[in-house]
Amino acid sequence: MTPDRPRFEFRLHKTDGKARLGTLALKRGDIRTPAFMPVGTAATVKAMKPQDVRATGADIILGNTYHLMLRPGAERVARLGGLHGFMGWDRPILTDSGGYQVMSLSELTKRSEEGVSFASHLDGSRHMMSPERSMEIQRLLGSDIVMAFDELVPTTSTREVQDAAMERSMRWAVRSREAFLSGHDHAQQAAQFGIQQGALDPELRGRSAEALLKLGFDGYAVGGLAVGEGQAAMFGVLDYAPDMLPADRPRYLMGVGKPDDIVGAVERGIDMFDCVLPTRSGRTGQAFTREGPINIRNARFAEDQGPLDPECACPVCKGWSRAYLHHLVRAGEILGAMLMTEHNLAFYQALMADLRAAIGAGTLTAFATTFRARYGAARGS
Repeated sequence: MTPDRPRFEFRLHKTDGKARLGTLALKRGDIRTPAFMPVGTAATVKAMKPQDVRATGADIILGNTYHLMLRPGAERVARLGGLHGFMGWDRPILTDSGGYQVMSLSELTKRSEEGVSFASHLDGSRHMMSPERSMEIQRLLGSDIVMAFDELVPTTSTREVQDAAMERSMRWAVRSREAFLSGHDHAQQAAQFGIQQGALDPELRGRSAEALLKLGFDGYAVGGLAVGEGQAAMFGVLDYAPDMLPADRPRYLMGVGKPDDIVGAVERGIDMFDCVLPTRSGRTGQAFTREGPINIRNARFAEDQGPLDPECACPVCKGWSRAYLHHLVRAGEILGAMLMTEHNLAFYQALMADLRAAIGAGTLTAFATTFRARYGAARGS
């Protein structure tokens, strides 16, 4: 961490339509936006060493409050020097507040105004996650971007349920903000983002944004999407939701996503993304290419001596053939998961670099049209 660097600064360099080219400056370094954050849920980006994650072009990674509080424990991580030193990553880390995992992974959850009481998915032990506890855990981890604690409900819920969850999320946002700012040194070193909720409803989204803006967060996330509503519905929300948030602050779309989702969201004004897809797909044999995703397990790759993606400059595409990767994955070799994951993360970072270059050149529409035509034309299985 560099003392003379700003705690938080967002510089907007250029726009192309609604798309934005910028830099988010934090104590531990700059983040070029639009940015994709590899997911390091449990203090590791699975199958990758930190220096190799950085080599793909990643400026920031994501850690998770829920998983780290259960194992190895936030207090233990703090005693061991914080999450950065613990995992060997010296760049910025954003920590998810844990709200999504509490409500999606845990059994026997009980929601109240205080927070969410839940049973661990690991051993059944009981825990309480509140806005205050979420902020405390993120402080103990030493997060550079702290997320407010919110309540997520399915987009298929009734409007009454969605309204109640959004309003509770806004009350929890107040408590999250107060807990973050309550005299801790962490607030002098880190940024905090609020999370807009409201499912697919413009009126709920508007009320949520209005409540968040009063609290003066450093950045804002669009939450409650990428939970099964489909791309058309998600884009329908993104046609208006980012415009409800301040233009001079970064906008983060949580849990997205697929490469074509990212391109469409950038066109609609989103600056930051995270998703487990590139790493999870790498471990199961799916590779992302400019011609669409391919399943390397497919028999047609058994003697294919070409690279995963002929246009990719990553070490995997330079060093190994589809045939070799097919062999590794079919044989269950650990190296297969490692190489496939490395390529996928490099593909995502190359996509973000291409998007930034297109915005800078004022050619995003042409880039997006060409990308979609190629990516959607030959999706392999």
